[in-house]
Amino acid sequence: MSHPALSGPPPKHHMALMIWVSVFPTLTVLELLFHTWLDGLPMVVQTLILSALVVPTVVYVLMPRLHRVRGKLLARRTPRASA
Repeated sequence: MSHPALSGPPPKHHMALMIWVSVFPTLTVLELLFHTWLDGLPMVVQTLILSALVVPTVVYVLMPRLHRVRGKLLARRTPRASA
């Protein structure tokens, strides 16, 4: 039987933290890498390009990994039932 904290979606405050932990560094690194190239473009185009790179990276690469890490951390904190 699965533990209630591990089944279903994470609480909103966990999701908010995981999203921030994945979006902020990804956005910062991409901004640093592409700053020179993006500098001459209008702000809206810069935002469009960065978001087109950040969103798939976060959704398909970082969030699944953060969900696994969260699950492992919660599993370690959850007392196991004796068999």
